[in-house]
Amino acid sequence: MKSKLLLYAFLILSIISCSDDDPPSISPGAKNYLDEVLDLMQRNSINKKTIDWSDFKSKVYATVTGAQTIADTYPGIAEALRLLGDNHSIFTKPNGDVIYIRVIQCNAQAIVKPTIPKHIGYVKVNSFAGPSSDDAAIAFARGIQNQIKSQDNADIKGWIVDLRSNLGGNMWPMLAGIGPILGEVVVGYFIDPDGNQESWSYLDGASKITDAIVTQLNDPYEVIVANPKVAVLLDNGVASSGEVIAICFIGRENTKSFGSPTCGLSTANQSFPLSDGSSLNLTVAHLADRNKNTFGNAILPDQASTNATIIQDAITWIED
Repeated sequence: MKSKLLLYAFLILSIISCSDDDPPSISPGAKNYLDEVLDLMQRNSINKKTIDWSDFKSKVYATVTGAQTIADTYPGIAEALRLLGDNHSIFTKPNGDVIYIRVIQCNAQAIVKPTIPKHIGYVKVNSFAGPSSDDAAIAFARGIQNQIKSQDNADIKGWIVDLRSNLGGNMWPMLAGIGPILGEVVVGYFIDPDGNQESWSYLDGASKITDAIVTQLNDPYEVIVANPKVAVLLDNGVASSGEVIAICFIGRENTKSFGSPTCGLSTANQSFPLSDGSSLNLTVAHLADRNKNTFGNAILPDQASTNATIIQDAITWIED
């Protein structure tokens, strides 16, 4: 009789443990995939030294209890991006859909080309998406230099470089394009959490990372008046690679910025391919100016200006 009671008790426990109210454990495939993503974050994140990774992973796994497929891990990846707190990292699924957690807003608006006196040049640097050295990249960079060439003359007193509503993308064609006004010098750095540094510069028509050419223009333009005065225009729509170009001008002689604070994504991302064809575009470094002052938040203009006054403020300063 006792043995039958024990058997019944065992059967009841088995039924309870297999009930629908008890979710299955995460599958090995789902766990391996999530570990792949989390390990990349732990090794490379810009915030890797300030995160409690044991607590981080516990919170992530709490969101994917019972995950059986890679797709089931997406809520965990979203939670991981939130916990990273960099506002800049992006997870791209194999179908191109993205998971992106941002608590700050970058508000771009249409910029109407202003009327500028003939003794002042005006150059608009827009966003650019795409590879660094294909035909589209070369055409984009050449377009910026053509803006410069078409206005340049011996009577130019200075230039307005309008970065407003440049939401970013690929910095290298932008840098190659604006180089003639910027000058041939190291203009900024990537600095990672371990203190490793890579410089950015413009030289002979090329944007460069350390000593490696990224975007190269043949027969680049050279401005007639070297080291001209430059007014840089900023707003909340300047983000990411747009902020890179803003930083390029910080510390440059004869330069002043006008407008409002940028969006605050002044960090650098690196793309990591994943085993299923997804990719993690992870924030891995701070941006720094030519004097190695680091950023990471919004870039403040030297002079606050409204949309109504920004052009005249820039003109007044250049003419002074």
